[in-house]
Amino acid sequence: MDNSIESNPILNRLPKHLLQFIKPQNYEDYSAIDQAVWRYVMRKNVDFLSKVAHESYLEGLRQTGISIENIPNMYGMNRILKNIGWAAVAVDGFIPPNAFMEFQAYNVLVIASDIRQLEHIEYTPAPDIIHEGAGHAPIIANPEYAEYLRRFGEIGSKAISSAKDYELYEAVRKLSIIKEAPNSTQKDIDFAEKDVENLQKNMGEPSEMALIRNLHWWTVEYGLIGTVENPKIYGAGLLSSIGESAWCMTNAVKKLPYTIDATFKDFDITKPQPQLYVTPDFAHLSLILEEFANTMALRKGGLSGIQKLINSNALGTIELSTGIQISGIFTNVIEDNGKPVYIQTSGKTALSYREKELIGHGVENHNQGFGSPIGKLKGINLAIEDMSPRDLSAYNIYEERIVTLEFEGGITISGEIITGKRNLQGKIILVSFKNCTVKHYNTVLFEPNCGIYDMAVGKEIVSAFSGPADLNSFDLITHIPSTQTVHIKKSEKQLQLERLYQQIRDYREGKNTTISRTKVLEELIKNHSNDWLLTVEIYELAVFGNETILANNCLEHLESIKQNRPEVGRLIDDGLEIIKKKGIAI
Repeated sequence: MDNSIESNPILNRLPKHLLQFIKPQNYEDYSAIDQAVWRYVMRKNVDFLSKVAHESYLEGLRQTGISIENIPNMYGMNRILKNIGWAAVAVDGFIPPNAFMEFQAYNVLVIASDIRQLEHIEYTPAPDIIHEGAGHAPIIANPEYAEYLRRFGEIGSKAISSAKDYELYEAVRKLSIIKEAPNSTQKDIDFAEKDVENLQKNMGEPSEMALIRNLHWWTVEYGLIGTVENPKIYGAGLLSSIGESAWCMTNAVKKLPYTIDATFKDFDITKPQPQLYVTPDFAHLSLILEEFANTMALRKGGLSGIQKLINSNALGTIELSTGIQISGIFTNVIEDNGKPVYIQTSGKTALSYREKELIGHGVENHNQGFGSPIGKLKGINLAIEDMSPRDLSAYNIYEERIVTLEFEGGITISGEIITGKRNLQGKIILVSFKNCTVKHYNTVLFEPNCGIYDMAVGKEIVSAFSGPADLNSFDLITHIPSTQTVHIKKSEKQLQLERLYQQIRDYREGKNTTISRTKVLEELIKNHSNDWLLTVEIYELAVFGNETILANNCLEHLESIKQNRPEVGRLIDDGLEIIKKKGIAI
């Protein structure tokens, strides 16, 4: 199958920095065992979820073109997804939360293209194509939920992280990879789990990203819908876990009405969830999202917003009341009476207006940082941004004049005005000085030998958010994950087992009807006696082909496996039960 990313109007809108996370699906790398795992999980899921999932699930499987029989080719899926305004791309496991959210904002599903091992068929902490493709994709066929997902991405991508958030992301990514890697030792797993546990215990005050990730977990991943007494499943984590989707419906899992309180409920990605939240409908999800957004620096700005950016130690943006936007790594704020009076970035900084970089004010012009006063002039009720041309002239704020501006909070700027920039409403948003000195009382913040001083104009910070205002201002193609998904070289025995699976798959699909299923079973029992799934598949063919002796031999072997491996007994029984129902069709 073709692994190239086909041209798609939705994918074409993605900014360049998101493309670094996309990788080929490499469809030919899926083995016949992988296909059997997909088929088993999907048959079991569709059988069970038809009773407990939101009605959008089965309809969504039809609309998104996801087959029970075959792992989906994501770039083939795009031809169908585009009809509902979405697209899909393949990625390697977990990607940074802001990037994940930003993909959603562009109506793009990120799908981890690897698939769980047979040993982890019920649940894996690593994102995989069952979770992403069979969990997330079908529900977005519901227009109201799809808009919630897009809006969540739009708001979530602006959430400010803490420095520890990225440490935790890397630790969780590493843990998920180790748990799914076939050559991991229990010691490796224990060490990775301890690392995650220690970080979770020492995160300090949760960041906006940590809080909004909680909302994402309790809705998009593990959400229930309907009533507390009779909920249905819509969360992708539940839709893709054949174990937890059944367990969550029991009284062992507490059901709570979904409110903003879920923001403060942490989760453990490595364990089943002890409680879940039930939304009455999809519209309610959007109400809670907007309620949370009202608490974010994105909408509140102010001193707390700039402090969040400083604590994040990452690229962020503040927007002033004139609309001018300052993007960089914020390192300091001077405050007075609970208000910011001066902000400072270090390193590359860019100035923008309405998400478009101001000409002459990119990172090459402000590569040593940027500082500017915030607020009004001392003793003057009229803010600079509200002054008419006559007012500006009266206060000496005029080209080629030497002026001293004294701001509330002790900031003074003395120098010769070169020029200014105005926004579309005619308000001054930037004033440039030469021979300029900037002080906070007696502390010098900027000296004439530093060159031109550009003063951003604004009486207050109205917004603060993660990332740059103009995506083109910075080189954002920098992500190098600390760990890669593990793909070990397969042993000859494993390759032999895959060939047996492939023979049965070819027989079922009519590609080679001369294959002896009896001989395949004999070889399986002789060389791979612990493998149960292929025996179930052979039994299915025997039942539908009225081959009583072969069917009985399969049942006998499966009974032996259940005795030796009681942990897979329920999986075997569930597989046999599906066969009794004569297959599952969407």
